Amino acid sequence: MSEIIFPPDFAWGAGTAAYQIEGGWQADGKGPSIWDTFCHEEGRVFGEQNGDVACNSYELWEKDLECIQQLGLTHYRLSFSWARLLPHGTTQHVNQKGVQYYNKVIDDLLACNVSPMVTLYHFDLPQALQDQGGWKSPSTAGLFDSYARFCFQTFGDRVKLWITINEPYVCAKLGNEDGIHAPGLREKGTAAYLVGHNMLRGHAMAWHSYDSLYRPQQKGAVSLAINSDWIEPLDPGREADVAAAERDLAFTLGWFAWPVFVTGDYPEIMRSAIDAQSAKLKHSGESRLPRFSEDDPTILGTADFFALNHYTSRKATAGGDCEETLCMKSDRNVEEVVDSSWPICGVSWLAVVPSGLRKLLKYIKDTFHNPAVYITENGFSQVGPLQIEDVHRCQFYKDTILEVAKAIEEDGVDVRGYFAWSLMDNFEWADGFSVRFGLFHVDFSDAELSRTVYRSGKEYAKIIAKYTSGQSK
Repeated sequence: MSEIIFPPDFAWGAGTAAYQIEGGWQADGKGPSIWDTFCHEEGRVFGEQNGDVACNSYELWEKDLECIQQLGLTHYRLSFSWARLLPHGTTQHVNQKGVQYYNKVIDDLLACNVSPMVTLYHFDLPQALQDQGGWKSPSTAGLFDSYARFCFQTFGDRVKLWITINEPYVCAKLGNEDGIHAPGLREKGTAAYLVGHNMLRGHAMAWHSYDSLYRPQQKGAVSLAINSDWIEPLDPGREADVAAAERDLAFTLGWFAWPVFVTGDYPEIMRSAIDAQSAKLKHSGESRLPRFSEDDPTILGTADFFALNHYTSRKATAGGDCEETLCMKSDRNVEEVVDSSWPICGVSWLAVVPSGLRKLLKYIKDTFHNPAVYITENGFSQVGPLQIEDVHRCQFYKDTILEVAKAIEEDGVDVRGYFAWSLMDNFEWADGFSVRFGLFHVDFSDAELSRTVYRSGKEYAKIIAKYTSGQSK
């Protein structure tokens, strides 16, 4: 393509999440979340690290705002800590200090002409609700809806872009199947499907609440953030590998996108595989994948845009020797591999494949009825010795943003925005502080937690300046 063109109102953003940056885990009346509990248990996180302080954004918000302004962002994606606003998880007790904090963040952003995109739930369920069954309990969906309505009522006059739940796949699988994220459950082949089901119910309830009660006055948009790798067959000429890639996408992206954008129910390929495996293993006479009931909210159509978190690509082949056991891997019956020609970025799971994002965007357009798309997370990690001059990450952003432009110009994908992950180095879940995704480096050995822009941050700022000033390449 001869020139790169982005729409004049394209959202140029970066993202963070409350538990990963805020700290202040007991400050000013905040209640504990499942990540507070998880990190305080021995052996859960790299180096026994935790988010008790993290980037201390609860006290150093003005420093974060300076970073946002230095990049020239038009949008900033943040998440609310449910337990900071509602310490016990319900609206029976509202923590006004938490309300004040997020009011200040939102007002400061708007004063700097930065639009907030707010995520209501980014992995950190109040521990009080986990004690009552967490996302495995059907009642949590209704409690989430109540929390969402509180947030729409309190902040929705200024917030116009909402994400209900971030990466329900990760919450379900890593938190309830693999046990490597909070709440740390390893209930193979059962809990993840139940958790995912209740998250979809909670999301749909919140979307309907916004649509009926708040949209007419607030005129915002609501979705959920779905994470997906790009998956292609290991051998495109082998029918089993083509089927494996299709099945893999159905069990990841399709698990949550299909009910919301296509049919109101799970992909048939997923349903049939789980039903068959459940019957084969004689699991209590019924499928482990729940069914939506007439009492559940309508799931289909409960997204005003497609929010995509994307990091890497994989190749899929038929699973072969999967154990006959209750687990998601044997339901899916797929093995994933990384092409040896793809460079690995920092962590073992993250292969650098910018072209995979373009292919995935085209797939979303073709499969999910050409929705408006916000790329709500995309980034490049760094491990080991600190490299402020992170030239590889600079190239990653250049190459990736070029692929997004191609998706818009050549493939006709309606991409509305791009959010880099993340604004600054932070607590990277089970990896603690050992993995760095930031556009700004945070020195966690410094009591002041100083922020220093990476070269990639400067490069991203140049890209933003070029396209927000109407220039083209």
